[in-house]
Amino acid sequence: VRQTVEAVGYDPEEYEVEILVHDQSQDIADGVYIPAEDDPDDQGAGDQGVMYGYATDETPEMLPMPCVLAHSITRLLTVARIEGLIKGLKPDGKAQVSIAYEDGVPKEATAIVVSVQHDEDKDMDELENEVRALIVFAALKDFPMAEDATLLVNPSGRFVLGGPEADTGVTGRKLMVDSYGTFAPHGGGAFSGKDATKVDRSGAYMARYIAKNIVAAGFAQRCQVTLAYAIGEKEPVMVDVNTFGTGGPCEDDCLSAAVRKAYDLTPAGIIKQLNLLNPIYSRTAAGGHFGREDFPWENVEHMSDLAAYIV
Repeated sequence: VRQTVEAVGYDPEEYEVEILVHDQSQDIADGVYIPAEDDPDDQGAGDQGVMYGYATDETPEMLPMPCVLAHSITRLLTVARIEGLIKGLKPDGKAQVSIAYEDGVPKEATAIVVSVQHDEDKDMDELENEVRALIVFAALKDFPMAEDATLLVNPSGRFVLGGPEADTGVTGRKLMVDSYGTFAPHGGGAFSGKDATKVDRSGAYMARYIAKNIVAAGFAQRCQVTLAYAIGEKEPVMVDVNTFGTGGPCEDDCLSAAVRKAYDLTPAGIIKQLNLLNPIYSRTAAGGHFGREDFPWENVEHMSDLAAYIV
């Protein structure tokens, strides 16, 4: 924990760390964990819930443009802090981008909000000018801003106190930032802090995987995949595909049926398909869980798997 705090950019000696661990409820465990002598593929879902996956062809990442630009801004904030491009930056920060669409196509940015933690003696005017020039304009170098666009840097004023010290309760916050912004629903279950038996996490990753493969294969320009599970049951209780009228080879109900045939949607099947037992999750703590090629649920090399079941 102290190594992580230090890697983020804070002084680990300033924090007291307490580790409190207890067993999972046996009622839950009985429905999830399979004895060694039984078939591991019979593993049930770790909880009930609804998960959504989304993809769009409007960006190379197959994410909505506002999400891509917001992630770009926050990445540049981290680079500017680590490399010293902007003096006095601290680790906490966030961004929000509003975009005007025309006929379903992103046209121009209309509002950008950036909040970033800073040293107590940092000059606010200097910080605003640096963030505008080195962060916002750099992130939007290939995307136009409206002439009357609103650009706000630290609109509340000072942002000296940050991180868990300033606003506790990290796990489960920023669900929309972790996923697709306002462009897709969210079932309400956090991704972070959960192992892959929890379909809040693994089911959401699988839904994204399927949606992205549908768009990558040219079966739709936009796609939302919905999966729903019951605790202890291995098969989903609902599989739905919505292409928002942009589908090509078959209707949405046809795609839904094909998804059920093409993919193993059980927890064990998802874990195996996406290799979710690897220690890859620390990289999801910042920058979103989607749109980054180093995650297995972003892989589109097997899009032909679904095509075989479309009639």
